[in-house]
Amino acid sequence: MNGSVPPATVAVIGANGHGHWHRRVIAPLHADGRLRLVALVDVAPVLDEREAPVPPGVDVFTDHRAMLAATRPEVVVICTPPHTHLPIARDAVAAGADLLLEKPPVLSLAEHHELTDALAAAGRVAQVGFQALGSTALTALTDALAAGHLGTVTGIATVAAWQRPDSYYARSAWAGRRTLDGRPVLDGALANPFAHAVMQCLAVAEALGGAPPWPVAIEVERYRVRPIEVEDTAMLRVRFRAGPPVLAAVTMASAQFVPGEVTLTGTTGQAVLEYPTDRLLLPGDAAPRHVPGRQGLLENLLAHRIDPAGAPLIAPLARTAPFTALLDALRAAPEPRLLGGELVDVVGDGDQRVLRIRGVVEVLRRAAEQGALPSEQGVPWAEPAYRADLT
Repeated sequence: MNGSVPPATVAVIGANGHGHWHRRVIAPLHADGRLRLVALVDVAPVLDEREAPVPPGVDVFTDHRAMLAATRPEVVVICTPPHTHLPIARDAVAAGADLLLEKPPVLSLAEHHELTDALAAAGRVAQVGFQALGSTALTALTDALAAGHLGTVTGIATVAAWQRPDSYYARSAWAGRRTLDGRPVLDGALANPFAHAVMQCLAVAEALGGAPPWPVAIEVERYRVRPIEVEDTAMLRVRFRAGPPVLAAVTMASAQFVPGEVTLTGTTGQAVLEYPTDRLLLPGDAAPRHVPGRQGLLENLLAHRIDPAGAPLIAPLARTAPFTALLDALRAAPEPRLLGGELVDVVGDGDQRVLRIRGVVEVLRRAAEQGALPSEQGVPWAEPAYRADLT
């Protein structure tokens, strides 16, 4: 960073929960003088931790408007529940701040347009927290596509299988909710924990087409193993104006762990990116290899503020519009089907109880390999997909 440029002042709204991750990123940058943390905001007490300290002189607030008026930060990290993003972002932009906005950035295209207009009117920018987009492994994958190593790409798919205990759905009032206080929340598998998987697929489709891919139709099957309002298991097929479809097959109710794979199938080969670990398998490779290096979104935003042309944003709000279009379409989908009985195993008790769908990973993998949703595979517990035309 140019030593003649004073470090940007930064505030974090939503300093607890996932906000700890942002504070751990900020701590060494603050210590090195690359930014100056000036404020933390949370409705709960903010704890001082070794890896996420509250440096001397940093003010702590419970109200973000009071913080904005008192400290006037140049960059605001927003890590609050998704349904609160837009009003807080509007306030921060009006106060003159650029944003690092956690994913999902907003929950509808109407909100996306409103925030886009607010940023343009204020001359501010927003980076969205899809940190896997800064992966060198993703760049290596898209470079291989550009070099023609897979031939013509015919399919893009992602598979991820995790498990979450009961405590996950008790973590907040909005956990597992479709709406809260009349506002959409959409805290389902596709919008929140596996948003990175979906966005990585969209990034690949973008590389193939040269522009953010606009979805024209979706087909989705959504399931749940608890009395929540959203899905914990989903298979989503997305079709675009041009290029191959995307198939996302994900679950949070699995006995088997699959960190998250993006598979590209072409006429002359196949590639697999394990996006959480940056492990990449390209045609001709004997085994997956770790591709080190990620460009941090906050560091990229700071560099962009100094040299917009030389340091373009990795995840600008405009790049995430197709993802938000998918959320918009999912809002109208019917309630996920509740699975139970002998299909679901119960393991543990108390707040660490987990529910697992028997054989779900095999169903997910077939979906990704065949491009076929469970109902098209003849899976006994599947129900017909919800379909929506987005044109």
